[in-house]
Amino acid sequence: MGGSLWISEEGGAVFRGRSFIAVLPLALLLPTVRVSAQLIGSPLDCHKTCVCASNIVSCSKSNLTNAPINLPPYTAVLDLSFNTITRLRAEWTPDPLSRLHSLLLSHNGLTFLSSEAFVNVKELRYLDLSSNCIRQLDEIIFEQLVHLEVLLLYSNCISQIDRTAFSGLNSLQRLYLSHNQISRFPLELVKDRSRLVSLRLLDVSSNRIKALPLNDFQALPAWITNGLYFHNNPLPCSCAVHEMVARWYLKGLSSATDFRSSHTCVVPGQQKEKIAILDLNKVYLNCSEVTAMDKEAFLEQFLFLDCDTRERNMTKSWVLPGNISLTPAHKTALMRHEDGSLQIGPLNVEDSGVYTCYATSESFNETLYVTVMVFNSTEIVGLEKLKTAYTTLIGCLVSLVMVLIYLYLTPCRYACCPGQEKSDPSLHSSTVSISHAHVETGQERVEGGGFANKHAFLQPKDQLEQNGRLNPIGEEDEEWQGDNRERRRSDTESVSSVCSDTPMVV
Repeated sequence: MGGSLWISEEGGAVFRGRSFIAVLPLALLLPTVRVSAQLIGSPLDCHKTCVCASNIVSCSKSNLTNAPINLPPYTAVLDLSFNTITRLRAEWTPDPLSRLHSLLLSHNGLTFLSSEAFVNVKELRYLDLSSNCIRQLDEIIFEQLVHLEVLLLYSNCISQIDRTAFSGLNSLQRLYLSHNQISRFPLELVKDRSRLVSLRLLDVSSNRIKALPLNDFQALPAWITNGLYFHNNPLPCSCAVHEMVARWYLKGLSSATDFRSSHTCVVPGQQKEKIAILDLNKVYLNCSEVTAMDKEAFLEQFLFLDCDTRERNMTKSWVLPGNISLTPAHKTALMRHEDGSLQIGPLNVEDSGVYTCYATSESFNETLYVTVMVFNSTEIVGLEKLKTAYTTLIGCLVSLVMVLIYLYLTPCRYACCPGQEKSDPSLHSSTVSISHAHVETGQERVEGGGFANKHAFLQPKDQLEQNGRLNPIGEEDEEWQGDNRERRRSDTESVSSVCSDTPMVV
């Protein structure tokens, strides 16, 4: 009996060992089943967790951690907002949903987006990823969504955007990136070569952008800048920013008129005070006031008048001054069909006036006015007049300098001048006597019908006066002439005897 019991116990032990070996694989599979269940999600329940109405499936506020599986293939709208779906993996929907055009995933705490998350929903046109915790957008993450038109990414924590993150979205029309932590303006989205061809609205407001590519903004057409929102960013105040925003406001662009008070800039300083950009012409920088610019031209020139509308692909027509409709018969006005601009020229004075562009579409009409002023002269003549004025001014300056040099810088050649070496007194008196002798000779010849010029030879006193020392009263001249005539005659005779060999020319 004891042996049977032992055998019995041994058999039980063997049975228990075999049972453990058989159950072990099942125990190992349980975590995998749980993980796969967490990754895939529970089947769709249109009675308890979701609401199914025709082709709309709404599972909002259902405490879901994953998207439901077994979705109907005809699902067009899927609402998964206000749940706790923190990661959107590639296998979130194992079956393709070719009719799904709207996917709502807002308020889920999303932190991860797989690069293959949208492989089975390529027909999406509306994608809402707003109010989540997405921190960065990797390269080509939306590449499969070639039909996407609206992408909502506002109210996230996005600080880094790869330059190729939105590549391939050729149908994208509206992109919302406001209320994030973006510090660089994504110029590649609107620049000519790399821009999204259908993009009409780009919202990067309420971010951390401190610099804008102003030169690139000026080259953008109005149908792009009309939907370019960048208000509530810490931009430093400058007159360049003021001029751009003011021009957009004058054109009536929605990005400037709809958020006029929200376009602010930061004044340099410790307080970081914010003021309205459009008020910079009144306070702080005292920027110049921006007014509507008119076209100015000269005779025989050509002008191009833009019809820069706020909508794209509009039908445009022009009306010339005097309310004259543009027709192919006009020889000096031609509308370019590529962009609707007007070419006028060669210009005449009669071409001055207001040119009107009428732009129409199915949902929007717009009228633009351009004032043209043609001056009654050619631009070359104007330049010649300017050159003549400069030449005259330079000539006057040169003449003034020459007069000053003649008056004050002419060298003095006489012994009485400061700085000259002392010469022989007898020679000096002889020279003076010679001059006076010739003056008397000249006076005698005038009396006798000879020379008419009494001052053929200047006195030394007169020569000093010609060097800038004026003597308007003439008192010294009287004293000089009142000298002893006998001395003059004796000096003249002595000098004549000494200098008799020297020829004199009168």
